[in-house]
Amino acid sequence: MGDHSAAAAAAAAAKLPIPGKRNVLITSALPYVNNVPHLGNIIGCVLSADVFARYCRIRGYNALYICGTDEYGTATETKAMEEGCSPKEICDKFHFIHKEVYEWFNINFDEFGRTSSPQQTEVCQEIFKKLLENNWLSENTMQQLYCETCKRFLADRLVEGSCPTPGCGYDSARGDQCEKCGKLLNPTELLDPKCKVCRSTPHIRDTDHLFLELPLLKDKLEEYIGNMSVAGGWSQNAIQATHAWLREGLRSRCITRDLKWGVPVPLEKFKDKVFYVWFDAPIGYVSITSCHTTEWEKWWKNPENVELYQFMGKDNVPFHTVMFPSTLIGTGENWTLMKTISVTEYLNYESGKFSKSKGIGVFGNDVKDTNIPVEVWRYYLLTNRPEVSDTLFTWVDLQAKLNSELLNNLGNYVNRVLSFIGKDPGSGYGSIIPDAPDADSHPLTMALGERISDYVDQYIEAMEKVKLKQGLKIAMTISGEGNAYLQESQFWKLYKEDRPSCSVVMKTAAGLVYLLACLLEPFMPSFSLEVLKQLNLPHEGQLSLSDEKGDIEKVKRPWEMLASGHRIGTPTLLFRELKDEEVEFYRDKFSGSQAERIVRAKAEAKEISEKFKEIKISDGKTKKDRPTKSADAKPKVSSPAETEISISRLDIRVGLIVKAQKHPDADSLYVEEIDVGERQPRTVVSGLVKYIPLEEMQNRKVCVLCNLKPAAMRGIKSQAMVLAASNSDHTKVELVEPPPAAIVGERLTVQGFEGLPDDILNPKKKVWETVQADLQTSKELVACYKDLPLTTSAGVCRVSSISEGSIR
Repeated sequence: MGDHSAAAAAAAAAKLPIPGKRNVLITSALPYVNNVPHLGNIIGCVLSADVFARYCRIRGYNALYICGTDEYGTATETKAMEEGCSPKEICDKFHFIHKEVYEWFNINFDEFGRTSSPQQTEVCQEIFKKLLENNWLSENTMQQLYCETCKRFLADRLVEGSCPTPGCGYDSARGDQCEKCGKLLNPTELLDPKCKVCRSTPHIRDTDHLFLELPLLKDKLEEYIGNMSVAGGWSQNAIQATHAWLREGLRSRCITRDLKWGVPVPLEKFKDKVFYVWFDAPIGYVSITSCHTTEWEKWWKNPENVELYQFMGKDNVPFHTVMFPSTLIGTGENWTLMKTISVTEYLNYESGKFSKSKGIGVFGNDVKDTNIPVEVWRYYLLTNRPEVSDTLFTWVDLQAKLNSELLNNLGNYVNRVLSFIGKDPGSGYGSIIPDAPDADSHPLTMALGERISDYVDQYIEAMEKVKLKQGLKIAMTISGEGNAYLQESQFWKLYKEDRPSCSVVMKTAAGLVYLLACLLEPFMPSFSLEVLKQLNLPHEGQLSLSDEKGDIEKVKRPWEMLASGHRIGTPTLLFRELKDEEVEFYRDKFSGSQAERIVRAKAEAKEISEKFKEIKISDGKTKKDRPTKSADAKPKVSSPAETEISISRLDIRVGLIVKAQKHPDADSLYVEEIDVGERQPRTVVSGLVKYIPLEEMQNRKVCVLCNLKPAAMRGIKSQAMVLAASNSDHTKVELVEPPPAAIVGERLTVQGFEGLPDDILNPKKKVWETVQADLQTSKELVACYKDLPLTTSAGVCRVSSISEGSIR
C-alpha cells in the first residue's frame, strides 16, 4: 500500500506537456561519472541550462529540465580497475558526488538520473531495433588489439605504449591519445603496446562490429540542420562545428564496442558487445525522462507542442547536431528534435586549463569549503560564461566582480532602500511601504519607469535567444539605474523637505528591489530568496515575469509593484567583501594539481605532529619543563589488557552526512544517514539538537566512530557515533571536522599508533572509554589523541572554536 501511494504521488508530481502552453524540454550534456566536475564543466552545461530553465519557469512556461550522469564506457571500466572495485561501485560513488555538487550550486533539475538504469537499456535497445528494421545499420570487420591473458579485446584506453609521433616517443601514451604531444591515435599505432590490466603484449585480431550508415541519412540530416539552425537560432560555434563535420563528409560510424560495462546489444551474434557510449549516452536524455514519467513520449515524440533546448560544451556539438538527430531520424518515428543548441567554449583557470584528469583547477566539491556563498560563485561563472570564445577564471577577477558589482552596486542598492524604509518614523518609514499617489506626476520617476521598461524588454529578448551573459548584464544595469535614481532624487533631503516626493521615490525604489529579485532569480536564486525574506514576501510562486499575469506591463510602473502599507522584514547585508589576503590564500590553496595539494596537506600534518611531540599543548609545558620522576619512584605496572588499549583499535572514518532530521520520538536527538565509504549509508543517532542547528548538519563531513556496538536509541538503532568536542561545562558542543578534501570512508590515523581496528569494540573491555579520556582539542583547535593530531590524507581534523575541550 505504501509503495503504491508513493508511486501515485510521483506520477501526480510528474510534469507533462500542457496543451495551449509553451512547453520547453531542456537538457544539459550528461556529465561523465568517473571524476568530480570542475567549474568549467559546471558553467559549460548544468549551470547554464539551470539558468534557462529557471527563466522559463518565472515566465510561466511549462519547462522540464533533464540531466544525469553518463556512466557507461571505457573510462568507467578503467577507473574501476585503478580503484580495485566494480564499475557499478565507481558509478554509485561519483553519481552521489555529482548530485551533491549540483545541489550545493542550487541546480534545480526536474529529474537527475543515470544512464546505467533499466530504462536506459529498454529505450536504447528499442531505438536500435528500429534502425535495424529500417536498414540503416551495417556490419563490418575491424582490427583490434586482443589480450590473450585477459581473454578480451582491448578498448583504446586499456592499451598503453610508446607514441609513434616523430620527436615524441612518450612511453605512456594511451590508445586514443598521447597526453604529451596531444596527437590522436589508434591503439594499433602504438609502439610496444601493453595491456593496461596485466601488462602483457596484446596482438591484432579481427572483430565484427555494427555501424550506423550516416551517409545514407545525409539528405534527411542536412534538411533538419538547414531548417532548425535558422529557426532555433543556433549559436555560431555550434553551426561552425556542425558544418565542419558535414564538409569532411559523413562516414559510417561504429556503434558497438568490445566491453562488458554498457547497454548489451540485443543480437545473438553480438551478445558479448555493448553499445558505444556516443550512441547510448544521448539516448540517456530520453531514458531519464522515462524515469520522471511513464508518459515520456508526450515530451519526446511531440514536436508540434514541445521545443527542445540543449546545453553543452563545444566538444559535444557533433554528437548532438549530427549523431543523435541521425539516430532519431533513422527510426522513422516522430521525435522531438533539438530546436536550439547553446554551446560554450572553454573556461580556463589562472594560467592554464581546467583538467579533470590532471586535477588542475577548482572543483565542485572545493567551492563550498571556501566560505564564498553559492550566489557569488554562480554570478561569477555566469558573467564569465564563455559564449563566443574561451574565458579565464582568476581569483583577482572574482574578487573584483564580488566587491564592485555585487557588494557596491547590487547589495548597496538593496540595503540602502530597505534600511531607510526600515528606520523608525521620524527618520524613516517604520518598515512600512509608503503610499505614492503622485507618482504619475513625478518626472524623475516616470523617466525611470520608461528606462526600466526598455531594459526589461532587452532582458527578455536576450534570454529568449539564450544569451545568458547579456541577460545578466542588463539586470545588473537596472541595479545601477536604481543607485543613480536614489542619488539624483536625494531622498534623504526629500524626507525632510518634501515627504510626498520622498514616498514616491522609496516606494518606486522598493518596487525595483522586487523586480531585481525576479530578474536575477535564474542567476542567483539564493539571493532572490533572501531579498524576498527581507521584503517579507512569501517564497513560493512569488517571483513572476509572466505575460499572462500582466507582469511585464507592471514593469513600467515600478511604484505599483509592492502594496502601500506592506510591512517589510529585517534588512541585512547581502554580500561580504573579499579581502586581498583571502584571495592570496585561495590562489595558493588551489595552485597545482589535486595530487600536489594532498602532498602539501600531508606535509602540514607531519609538521604539526612533530611540533606536538615537542610541546604538550593541553598544559603548555614542554618536555624540558615537566617534573622528572625520582629515582625511588616505582614504575607503574600495567596489565597486558591495558597496554593494548589505544586509538589504533578504533575505526574512525571520514563520513559525509547525506541526510539529517529530527528524531520522531525524541526532541533532543537527530537521526543522520552518513556515508562512511560503504555500499549503504549508516544510520546514526546523535544528541546534538541543543547545540547545532539542523541546517548545519546537512551535507557536512564529519569524523565517525564506526566500530561501536550498535545500540537502539528511542526505537532507532544507531550504527556509529559522530565525534564532537565540548567545553569544560558542556554548554558548547562542536563537530570534529576533517579537512574539506578528505576522502569519504578513509580511516583517520595518529602517528605512532598503527594497527588494524577491532571489528566491534567490546563494551566490557571499556576500550572506547579508555581512549576517550585522551581525546581532546588543542589550543590551535586541532583534534588530538595523546597530544598527537587525528590525521587524514588531506590534513588534520579540527574544531571551530573550542580549545582544550573534550572529544566524545
